[in-house]
Formats: sequence, C-alpha cells, structure tokens
Amino acid sequence: MKFKIPFDPIYTKDILVRFIRDETRKFGIDKLVIGLSGGLDSSVSATLGVDALGRSNILGYVLPYRTTSQNSIDDAILMAEMLGVNTELIDITPMVDAYFKGETEDRVRRGNFIARTRMCVLFDKSYQHSALVLGTSNKTELLLGYGTIYGDMASAINPLGDLYKTQVRMLAKEIGVPDKIIAKPPTADLWVGQTDEGELGLTYEEADEILYRLVEERIRPELLLEMGYREESIDKIVYLMRKNQYKRTLPVIAKLSCRTIGIDFKYPRDWNN
Repeated sequence: MKFKIPFDPIYTKDILVRFIRDETRKFGIDKLVIGLSGGLDSSVSATLGVDALGRSNILGYVLPYRTTSQNSIDDAILMAEMLGVNTELIDITPMVDAYFKGETEDRVRRGNFIARTRMCVLFDKSYQHSALVLGTSNKTELLLGYGTIYGDMASAINPLGDLYKTQVRMLAKEIGVPDKIIAKPPTADLWVGQTDEGELGLTYEEADEILYRLVEERIRPELLLEMGYREESIDKIVYLMRKNQYKRTLPVIAKLSCRTIGIDFKYPRDWNN
C-alpha cells in the first residue's frame, strides 16, 4: 500500500485561517499583501488570507519578468479574479535588467535577483498600505532550501511553512483552487522551462515521503535504505537539508553578552503585548 502523509485538510484550513487572522490583527493591522505567481502555493495562501480577513483586505501583486510565461500571468490573474482581490501587475524587467546590464548571463544569479526584487516590491507595498507580507513557502521547500533567502523565502507571516508540498496540494482541493493550477508542474518561473522537480531531480511525492520519514518519524537514513527507499534520493535530501540550514535561521550572532538575540534571548514577537 502506498504511503500517505497523515492530513486533515478541513481541520488544517480552520487552524490556518485563525492563524492568519490572529497574527495580523494582534498588532492592529488588518491587511496583507501577497505575490500572485499563478502557482499552487500563492493561490492557497491568498485563498486562506481572504477567508481570514476578507477580500478587501488582501492586496495581490503579479510581478512578471520578461521570461515569465504568459500562462503563469494568466493563472495569477484568474486566481485574483476568482477571489475578488484588488490586484496590480508590475513588470520588474526594467529593475532587474538595469542591474545586470552588460554582464554575462548567469541564470541562477539572475533568478535569485528576480526573487529578491519581487520581495522588495512586496515589502515596499506592505509599508505603503500598512500591511504584512503573506508568505508562500511550504515545508518541503524550506527543508530542502529550495528558495531564495530574502527572496521568496521572506515574509511577515507564513501559513504554509509547516505543510509539505503534497499537503498543500490536498488543501488546495479542499478550499477550491482551480484544478488547472493544482495539476500544472510547480515552477518558480525564473527562467524559461524551469520546473521545481526538474531542478531537484525528485518528484515532490518522493521528496515528501522521505522528508516525513526523516523529520517527523525521525527514521535514520540507513533504515530508510533498508525500507526500500532509493539511496540516491536519501543522500540528496540529507545533503540539501544540511547544506541549507543557514536559510532557515536568523543570521548567527557572535555571543558577547549574558543574553544574546537568537541564543538565550528568545521571545515570541508579541511578548510585550
């Protein structure tokens, strides 16, 4: 029998809607901004945001670069129209190309810069509208480091960070995300032909199953091998988790005092409220 990660989409939806509402309003803020990519994760986050705060309090931004597929733009607009949220399209091509003018093409550098430029726009818009940036990174991406630090991995609140990609897909079906968005190959759309699974060399189903065994069930890699999982996949996942740990933490601070931020001075962000 095929392994399935335990998941209750109805219960999860209720928790995440309350999470978004509470973590936004506790600071007297009632608006969120989100980048709409036309992909699964941003569609799910935006839908949860609307359920939490109402469509008038969600501001969507479609931020294409010149290599962004028209299909992605169309799906982002489709999602915005379906949710009824105010949306603005801002072409970031002039910003990115001005920086790289005259340089030899390096698609990874450019891709990272595109992701960070998008986040710069979103945080600027969050200030303009007294809003918070709603995150879209899922647990699979965070564990594998498949994202750009201070780019698509940045946000003020993130409802999806404890959900594996396959769980996000199940949640999407529950909350009414269109089938065409759920079914299409996941991509960051940073260059033509890019797909998540193509870059990772793993399907999300395989990655999530191994990650769940490693992280949630704490099964050692050697035992996973005995259980029949591919050695190549196990090794790649363990390598990526270790290599990208720095992306999941605050910058490391050299300890000089009795109480150091991030080491022994640890409070929730609302500790004084």
